[in-house]
Amino acid sequence: MATHEIPRDLKGEGRILNIFSTKALIYTAIGIGVGSIFYFIFSSILGLTYVGVGLMLLVGVIGFCIATFKIPESNALEITRKAGGEKIDEVILRAIKFYKRKKRIYLYTNTKEVKK
Repeated sequence: MATHEIPRDLKGEGRILNIFSTKALIYTAIGIGVGSIFYFIFSSILGLTYVGVGLMLLVGVIGFCIATFKIPESNALEITRKAGGEKIDEVILRAIKFYKRKKRIYLYTNTKEVKK
């Protein structure tokens, strides 16, 4: 008698605490790290600890959203029409590369001559 593997859903296997994927956890940690700069500025210089903690959490949530969510598909706006369904972090990285190359787009074409 042969053995057969039973298919199972592996979608949630790479998640930590049921919410965070590995990428989302890294982006959230980076966001909290950037937000901690605001925390130190507001708590030590201005004495507003609660505002600093709030900004630190807000930047962490923004990092989580960038790693997790996709751009919605809609024909209402030009950006959602062109980039709908793609992950936000991939779009941001592509835009950074585009502006780094001074707004140049390189096209590779096959210029093979055809004899008639």
